This record gives sequence, C-alpha cells and structure tokens, in this order.
Amino acid sequence: MEYTGSQYIGEFVDGRMEGEAEYILPTETKYVGEMKDGMFHGQGTLYFPSGSRYDAIWEKGLVVKGTYTFSDGLQYDAENWHYCDSYDRRFYTEICYGLKPAGISQLTNVDPPRKIPPGCYDCGDGFYNPTTRIVKDYKNHFLRNADDDEHEWIIRTCRKGW
Repeated sequence: MEYTGSQYIGEFVDGRMEGEAEYILPTETKYVGEMKDGMFHGQGTLYFPSGSRYDAIWEKGLVVKGTYTFSDGLQYDAENWHYCDSYDRRFYTEICYGLKPAGISQLTNVDPPRKIPPGCYDCGDGFYNPTTRIVKDYKNHFLRNADDDEHEWIIRTCRKGW
C-alpha cells in the first residue's frame, strides 16, 4: 500500500486482501465490498469524490454487472438513455423540478452554473485546461490527463470559460 498510496481496511487470508473490506485509492475513490485473492470479488460499490457511485457484482477484479449513479441521483441506463440527447434536451434538474419560465435559460444541470476559470472548459466532473490537457475537480485537485479523444470531445461539446 505504501507504494501505491492506497489504504486497505479489512481482513487478510494468506497475506492477501480477502473478505469484507474498504479500499481507498489515492484519488479518494473508495471501494466498499467483498474482496477475494486481493481483487474486487462479489458485491461491492465504488464511491467517487464527485459524489457518484458504481454498484456492481465483481468477479476476479472485473465487473459482471453494475449500475452507475450520478451524484444528483440520476442512474445511467445503457439501453434507454435519453438524458440530454437530441430526443430530450432537458437537464436532470429540469426533469425533476420543471423548466424555468420563458426567457430564463438554464445553462447546466447545476443552477446557477459554476464559474469557469478563464481559458478552461467545464467537462462535468471538473475543469479542463486545454493548454496543459489536465482535468482538475471543482476543488482544484488533479483528476486525470485527457487523451486525444477526450480533448477533442471537450473542445467540441463543453461549456467554455470565456
């Protein structure tokens, strides 16, 4: 654990992580559930710093079946996903609480929208700086480096800070 920056709270069997456990990654993503032979195995949930979660059944570290739930309670449905697409352009908060009066726009699911730093983009889980190609969360903590595909998608679709 000292090499990866992770933290493990749980049982060991023959020196391996096994049984009910909590595994905290350096990114503050936390797994709570069953472990076997040092891997996620059985029922378990990943909790993300953004407040979203992924409930799943795991087998030898791989997902067998799972459900992703955004921090606002919206569940992702791979087969019938119509959230904010060409079929229905409303944000989840508009679906739950209704539309704003005519003439008042809602720019994001969060209302009022977050103030984006100059030169950056709001990519949903944080701000993206196209110069450094780094995504930081809304508290300015490093999340990830964007690859070419994500960079192009953010530039094409996300809200700009200028």
